[in-house]
Amino acid sequence: MTVKNADRDAIVHGKITEKPLRQRPSFPTWAIKLTMAVTGLIFGLYVLVHMVGNLKLYMPAHDGVPALDEYGTFLRSLGTPIFPGETVLWIFRIVLLVSLVLHVYGAFALTARGRQSRGKFRRTNLVGGLGALSARTMLISGLILLLFIIFHILDMTLGVAPAASEAFEHGAVHANMIASFSRWPVAIFYILANLVLFLHLSHGIWLAVSDLGITGRRWRQILLVVAYLVPAIVVIGNIVMPLSVAVGWVS
Repeated sequence: MTVKNADRDAIVHGKITEKPLRQRPSFPTWAIKLTMAVTGLIFGLYVLVHMVGNLKLYMPAHDGVPALDEYGTFLRSLGTPIFPGETVLWIFRIVLLVSLVLHVYGAFALTARGRQSRGKFRRTNLVGGLGALSARTMLISGLILLLFIIFHILDMTLGVAPAASEAFEHGAVHANMIASFSRWPVAIFYILANLVLFLHLSHGIWLAVSDLGITGRRWRQILLVVAYLVPAIVVIGNIVMPLSVAVGWVS
């Protein structure tokens, strides 16, 4: 242990030390937590908007063009003619990529600092329930979601086999989604990944509420509901799509 007024004999015999338990970090813990809160909320907003946009899978085609393809064209042409081509879309992608890197770094940094501070001691007698499960598995669920993001990009954006189907065609968003989700292993993987997303996102939003300094009782009660409601809406919407395609309800 570290003390201010140390017994000289105790120091000599190695009982206690005046040295800090760990060196002062380059980035303070509060800054990393704040960064993770902000980047986590960015991802939360993104998956909500992404889910709403993908639900155009169920809208009728317009002049023979699927609604989902029109939505894809809208995203690629966003900001034109002020900005050329896919400029705005790439700005969004860069923001998401930077947020992802910062979020992953923060997760590993905070985990390492927590283990170093606790030493050989571990937290015990934690309250059970869904919240405790989410808290215990945040790093694991985060890694699963990272793998899912990579697979999703290879499948739906880049069209890289074997993640993507053989029928992948750039720009044909509707057809690509149907072809991908028609493969049962892929549909099941998407469904399971979204269940993991619910655990990670619900606990992540609640942590962000605390890390952003929201302490009012009423606001915390409201945001606790939001922390479970928004992820539930996102996950239900994301699960319905691969399931409905896999069973043949949408083609």
